[in-house]
Amino acid sequence: MAPPLSRSTCPDAGLDTDELNRIVPELTGALRPAPDHPWCAGAVVLAGRGNGVALHEAIGSAVRYTGYDEHADRGVELPADGRVPMRPDTLFDLASLTKLFTSVVAARLLDLDAPAASYVPGFAEAGKAAVTVRQLLDHMSGLRPELPFYDEATPEGRARMLWREEPLHAPGTLRVYSDLNLIAVQQCLEAATGRPLDALVHEHVTGPLGMADTRFNPPPELLPRIAATEDQRRPWGKLDRGMVHGTVHDENAFAMGGVSGHAGIFSTAWDLALLCRALLDAGGPWPGFEVDQPWFMGELAGGGAAGHTGFTGTSLVIDPVSDAFLVLLTNSVHPTRTWRDGSAPRAAAATSLARAVRAARP
Repeated sequence: MAPPLSRSTCPDAGLDTDELNRIVPELTGALRPAPDHPWCAGAVVLAGRGNGVALHEAIGSAVRYTGYDEHADRGVELPADGRVPMRPDTLFDLASLTKLFTSVVAARLLDLDAPAASYVPGFAEAGKAAVTVRQLLDHMSGLRPELPFYDEATPEGRARMLWREEPLHAPGTLRVYSDLNLIAVQQCLEAATGRPLDALVHEHVTGPLGMADTRFNPPPELLPRIAATEDQRRPWGKLDRGMVHGTVHDENAFAMGGVSGHAGIFSTAWDLALLCRALLDAGGPWPGFEVDQPWFMGELAGGGAAGHTGFTGTSLVIDPVSDAFLVLLTNSVHPTRTWRDGSAPRAAAATSLARAVRAARP
């Protein structure tokens, strides 16, 4: 059997070379202060169409800073020869891209139109008895964006925090993006199967797709390949952890042992491209995905493009109309989340891919 993806030239992938080649210079510009600080320390970008990957490049640094000086608002930089360069196989903390994995597993194993409380009876508290799994995946449960699970010491206590939470809006009436939704889906999956989420993701997604580098809680031997995230301290962070490198950035996921339905997975651009290809081959709709969002999809938006972003600087987009896909992984919270500044580089990369598709058409 031929591999699901292979390196390709732009013409063979049905992409215009000049348009696609705009992506790396545009991202390189995001490494320079504009005007106060870089958008990210480094990036890995991958773009393709069909089964061909026409662009897979690394730029900048996976580890550039040892800390953040909040008084001067600058990063404490490593010497040039001490920085760790980005590589095409650098692993990134995916942050909320983890939600996509949870959603894919839920679509395979759960009745999406069943109440979540049919799997987890405690979830029925505080007016949530009728909330369905689909409403959780689509962020239509009415739940607030997050809770301080990191302040609760036990798994049982964290579960009760979620169960006691009352929706801010009547379920099904208003979309409110919330980490709580995917944490609840994790509870449903684990209750239905008796197995932990990391095992389910491996069994139903990463294992079958050959995503060998994708996992929760990467082992210490992979640290040289992992991009650092944030010098995490209060008041901008919720915990005092120092420079986070090799463990999950999200404070709630960290408190949950690194495995959560909303955050925690580490992966590479190539592994995520395998997921993109599988999703395109399967066809939509894809529960849990954002659809046609120009703020990060640029000109790919408009024809049913689906994707997601992650707080640490990650994103992916798949376009069923053109059969194209884009993975952009950055460490834009390195050395601090206070430097995160919009999604213009994400949108620009997606626009270049959209134009590469259009320019290649006869």
